[in-house]
Amino acid sequence: MTVTVIGVDDGPLPEGAAEVLNSAELVVGSRGQLRALAPEGTRTVELGSFGPALSALSALAGDETGVVLASGDPGFFGAVRALRDKGLRCAVLPALSSVQRLMARVGRSWDDATVVSARVGGARRALNVCRARSAVVVLTTSGAGPAQLGAGLRGWRRTLVVGEDLGGEHERVTTVEPAEAAERTWLEPNVVFCVTDPDAVPERGWHGGGEPVPPPGWALPEEEFSHREGTITGSEARAVALAGLAPRPGCLVWDVGAGSGSVAVECARMGAASIAVESDEAQVVRLVSNATAHGVDVRVVEGAAPGVLRELPKPDSVFVGTSDPEVLTACAHVGAERLVLASNELDRVGASRDVLRNAGYRVDGVQLAANRMSELEDGSARLAARDPVVLLRAFRTADEQV
Repeated sequence: MTVTVIGVDDGPLPEGAAEVLNSAELVVGSRGQLRALAPEGTRTVELGSFGPALSALSALAGDETGVVLASGDPGFFGAVRALRDKGLRCAVLPALSSVQRLMARVGRSWDDATVVSARVGGARRALNVCRARSAVVVLTTSGAGPAQLGAGLRGWRRTLVVGEDLGGEHERVTTVEPAEAAERTWLEPNVVFCVTDPDAVPERGWHGGGEPVPPPGWALPEEEFSHREGTITGSEARAVALAGLAPRPGCLVWDVGAGSGSVAVECARMGAASIAVESDEAQVVRLVSNATAHGVDVRVVEGAAPGVLRELPKPDSVFVGTSDPEVLTACAHVGAERLVLASNELDRVGASRDVLRNAGYRVDGVQLAANRMSELEDGSARLAARDPVVLLRAFRTADEQV
């Protein structure tokens, strides 16, 4: 048995939809869609929870016809996934999606834009993608709309284009800064385009949603970063630290005591939102230069921890580049799922472990002492020792977070 899923917008129904509706034994849709489109006398199920509708569709006999009415393109974050997951085959007659409508109103190509759903993934994950990427479309929901996105994007250079009631009689498209979006009340349903530069023309690409992550190559050589000698996390230690931090799209990473920002930059290259905290003005200049050189958006907070940490959004992972007990204690109590401490102060390791365990983390550690191959003038090679470093890696599950 095949269920026909019909996309509905403010225009005519897709070709063939009327004939399918007229022959249907069961039509599923919202109250307004059923009132406008369901043939008289046809059995209907109003969509609230999708569960009853799925049960009714699954109960149809093999020769009976079921129809689902859905907004826009039902295969785009829509009903088709739930139907196929139930084992129902689908014939789809799509209409314009809300994303297509918004970007058409903006008059901008959108093959570079990452599309996320706050309805499924939640506001926090959608927000972190907006913090990390330069062009993001957010399918919003109640409690995770333009106001919440605007409030969470304070401190990031972003513009929001909000499409309200697209295709409806109250349609409105508004371009605002995040602070203004946070203070307004928005008509639902709405869709948000979050962009770094609304006037920029994106480069021609080959992969929808921007370049895929993770990027080719990671734990980059120190030469890939502008840095002051002895103040950058070596590539070997950075590789282990990144494994512990698990940067990925939808998460936020703090790099505290960031120095040249190599960890923050690498996390951003893997799709995470990154905040780098650094008090040294010269290092801040290097940090900004490194982020620009690698084409990533790292939010730089200039100031001394732990004081400047209080106003920052809650991270998923934290990299701490100092053994200062006050800084580590503050970082250990922000509720992150993962924390990695890098230290070459052996006498601080035990105390730092206690700080992390007292904050509710499970802690392991590793001491890294790499010996790199070094080419000699005569063409031979020798091993050159690198300064050792201790990494403490702290973890807890989402249920264990504060």
